[in-house]
Amino acid sequence: MQPKLEGYALALLGRQDATTLAATATELASFDRAILSQPELRAVLTDTALNAAVRGGVVRTLLEGKVNDTTLKLSVYGASHSAAQDVPHAMSELANTALVRHERGAVDVTPLGLMAARHRAEGFTDAVLETVDTADFARVENELSLWARTIESSVELRRILVDRDAALEQRVGLVTTLLGGKVSATTLALAEYVVIAGRARDIVGTLDFVVDYVAKSRDWRVARILSARPLDADTEAQLATALAALTGKNVELQVADDASLLGGVVVEVGDLRLDASTKGRLSALHDAVTSGRVLESALND
Repeated sequence: MQPKLEGYALALLGRQDATTLAATATELASFDRAILSQPELRAVLTDTALNAAVRGGVVRTLLEGKVNDTTLKLSVYGASHSAAQDVPHAMSELANTALVRHERGAVDVTPLGLMAARHRAEGFTDAVLETVDTADFARVENELSLWARTIESSVELRRILVDRDAALEQRVGLVTTLLGGKVSATTLALAEYVVIAGRARDIVGTLDFVVDYVAKSRDWRVARILSARPLDADTEAQLATALAALTGKNVELQVADDASLLGGVVVEVGDLRLDASTKGRLSALHDAVTSGRVLESALND
C-alpha cells in the first residue's frame, strides 16, 4: 500500500471496535467490487484529467450517507492521495487491510525505507489531526520538537529508543511513561507512532519531519480571505465548503475587508492563492494589453 495511505488507514482502523471494524471491512469490499464491476465508475476514478480533490469529491458524493464515517474517510483519502491510475488498487488494498485487521485484530507494520516511513507518518498525522482544533497545532509542534531535542541530548534515552533488538512494547512503554500526562493526547499518539512504525535509527529525524508537517497542515487549515466588502454568513459558509472540497480538510476562515480590491475576493490557503477580485482582473488585463497579447489575438481572429 502507498505509505501515506497506509499510515492514515493504520490510525483510523486502530480506533474501531470489532463491530464497527467488521462493517468497515464489508463496506470497503463492496465499494472495491463496485469499482471493478462498473467500467464507468472506474473510468472516472482513473481519469488523469481530474485533479485529486475532484476524485475525492466524486467518492464522497457516491458514498456519503451510505457507509459509516470511517469507510467514507478512508475511501475519500484513498481516491485523493493516490495517483489516478492507482485508485482501484488503493481501494482493494484498503478493503484487504480492514479485513485483516478485523480477522487478526492487528495489521503487521512492515519496515520501510527512510522517506517511505516518513510519508507513512504523514498519513498517520493527517488522521490524528482531523479532530484537533487548529489553535492547538502550535502546542503539538512545540511538544514534539521538545521531545526530539530531549532524545537528541540523552545518550541513554536514545540508546533504548533506537535499539531495534529491544522489544517494541518496551520502547513504546518508555515513551508513554515519559510523556503521558505531560503532553497533549495528540502529541503522545504521534510520539508513540514514530516508535511503532518509523525507522528506529531515524526517530529524531522523523519527529522533526512530523513537526514540519504539522506546521504545513496548519497553514492548509487556515484560509485568509480578503474581500472588497463584508461577507454575509451564507457566503462564508459556501466559501468554507468549497475550500474544504478543494483542500480535503476543514478550513477555518480569517476574513478581512479590503476596499481597494474594488470587487470580489482574494483567497490564500497554504501555498495556493486564488485572485477573484476586480482589481486582479484589471491587473491581468493591463498585463495582457501591455505585453501585446490582446492585439496579437485580435489580429489573428
